[in-house]
Amino acid sequence: MTFQRLVAEPSLHEPVLVVMLTGWIDAAGAAATAAAALDAECETTPIIRFDDDTFIDFRARRPVMELRDGINTNLRWSTIEMRSGTAPAGGDVVVLIGPEPDMAWHRFSADVAALATELGVTKMVAFGAYPFGAPHTRTPRLSCSSPSTDVLAAVPFARSSIDVPAGAAAALEHALHGARIPTLGLWVQVPHYLSAMTYPAAAATLLDGLALFTGIRIDAIDLRASVAPHLQRVNEMIADNAEHLAMIRQLEEAYDADDTGAGGLGDDGTLELRSGEELAAEIQRFLDSQG
Repeated sequence: MTFQRLVAEPSLHEPVLVVMLTGWIDAAGAAATAAAALDAECETTPIIRFDDDTFIDFRARRPVMELRDGINTNLRWSTIEMRSGTAPAGGDVVVLIGPEPDMAWHRFSADVAALATELGVTKMVAFGAYPFGAPHTRTPRLSCSSPSTDVLAAVPFARSSIDVPAGAAAALEHALHGARIPTLGLWVQVPHYLSAMTYPAAAATLLDGLALFTGIRIDAIDLRASVAPHLQRVNEMIADNAEHLAMIRQLEEAYDADDTGAGGLGDDGTLELRSGEELAAEIQRFLDSQG
């Protein structure tokens, strides 16, 4: 058996499945932050636990040993779980969280698709975040992926044409699509010069995208309240640097001129990326100096 049922018959009505598996691209930790806000607000509890030995390579993800005065008190293992809860504004959710499986993706995808069908899942959304040539002075954009043209036609998010290495969530999109469950990979664009830091605006945007596609609304009051102060702090850090301000203006012009939201960094992106790396390093030095 590749999973354990922790609750025999969860009481769920047409839940939405939200996927956040760590190990693939998550710029600024925005996807993990959004999933954590959803998990907390919906007060989820575990209903399914996947077998660690089947899906996780413990040489790559070694358990943490809790050593107290020489006594090996506990080992904390990586686990993949399905958790269920209800959004305060209404609507049941199932959250699939944990590390991306290290192996047996076909088996894992088939298991998740079968469980989703059994639980009556009506839609699946997978969270992700990637660095992009976008300015922090604009609302983060969402891009999307799906095996279904009908799903893509129903949402206003940007879409791209590109060949890239896939995460496990992409395999889940196909498995659930095969089970006739609408699926959407929801990706937020994070300014490349902020991708190694927290960026609450991106996490809040993912939650807004979730609401638009599924109707599941997450207030995340604390998260949303942190957006404006965070942006103000970034503005203060770059206000006295003419080169960085010029970079921001250049990114704003490219961003505003790109109606698709799927463009790159201009003609070649060289200046923006170089300046972005310098700005990121300067911001990190400032944060380090502030403790």
